[in-house]
Amino acid sequence: MQPIVNVTGLTKQFNNLTAVQDLSFSVYEGDVYGFLGQNGAGKSTTIRMLLSLIRPGSGKIEIFGRDLQHYRNEILTQVGAVIEKPDVYKYLSAYENLKLFARLSGIRATDTRLMEQLEQVGLAGRAKDTVKTFSQGMKQRLGIAIALVHDPKLIILDEPTNGLDPQGIADIRNLILHLSRDLKKTVIVSSHLLSEIEQVATRVLIIDKGKKIVEGSAQELFDPSQTLVALQTLNHTGAWQKLQNSKWSENLQQQRGMVILLKLDRDQIPQFHRDLVAMDIELVSLEPRHSLEDYFLQVTSGNQHVDTYTD
Repeated sequence: MQPIVNVTGLTKQFNNLTAVQDLSFSVYEGDVYGFLGQNGAGKSTTIRMLLSLIRPGSGKIEIFGRDLQHYRNEILTQVGAVIEKPDVYKYLSAYENLKLFARLSGIRATDTRLMEQLEQVGLAGRAKDTVKTFSQGMKQRLGIAIALVHDPKLIILDEPTNGLDPQGIADIRNLILHLSRDLKKTVIVSSHLLSEIEQVATRVLIIDKGKKIVEGSAQELFDPSQTLVALQTLNHTGAWQKLQNSKWSENLQQQRGMVILLKLDRDQIPQFHRDLVAMDIELVSLEPRHSLEDYFLQVTSGNQHVDTYTD
C-alpha cells in the first residue's frame, strides 16, 4: 500500500538545538496516526514541516506521492490542519466564521453545506452564536470545521485537547473517530497524553528529543497480553550486544542509560531469565512493567527541551 505521507531522514536544527533528528515514518490511507511524545519532543516542529510552515534542514517529505518541496500548493489544497488553538474571529458567529474562511479558501459553499459542516462537529445548535461565548472545546471544534471546509483528504491536529476540560477532551476524541470512521479521512493527531492516543489511534509513533523511539500498530503496542520488561545488568552494553545476537533480538525495544527494555509475552519471562544466565549476562534486576504508559514514561524520561521554531 502506498503511504499518503512518507517522511525520510527529516532533520531540523535551530542554532545549537536539534529539534528533529533523522526522523522517518509513514502514514497510510485511513490511519488515525498518533504522534506521541512529551512536550518539547519535536512534534510541533515536525508538523510545521509537514505543513510547509518551516523548512527542514535535511530529509524528504512526500504527501500523496509528491515531493512537498516541489508541489507545495497542489498538496496543501488537500490538507486541513489545526495548529494549537485555532485563530477565529470571536465577535463573529460560528456560521459567519466558517463562511468567511470558505471564501478565503476559494470555496463557494451553500448555506446548507456550511450548516452540514457545523453539524458534523456538533455546533449546528450554536451556529448563530458569537464565538466569544464558546468554550475552548467548542472553539477547537469550530477550528476543525474550518479545516474541513475544502473537504481535504488529510487532517492534521496538533495537540487538539490542550487546555480542555474532560467533556471537551471527550468531544474532540469522538470527533476524531467520526472523521476517520464516517468521513473516511486520514488523520494525524499529536499529543503528549498517551491515554487519549490509545483510544483513537490505529497506528502510533513515539518520539523523544526529536528521535523516533518506536512505531507500530496500536493493536500491537497496546496489546494487554504483552509485558514490557526492564532489564538491568552490570554490563548493559555487552548485554545489549548478546541479546541482539540471540533469539530475543526481535523483542528488544530500547536501550536507555542502564536499562534495556524488551516486549515479551508473560509466559516467556521464565525462559528469558534462564537464557540470561546461560548467556553469562550478569543480572542486577528483571522488572516487568505492565503497560505502554510505563514504557512511554521510561523511554521519554530525562531532560526535556522546549519546542521552538523560526520562519
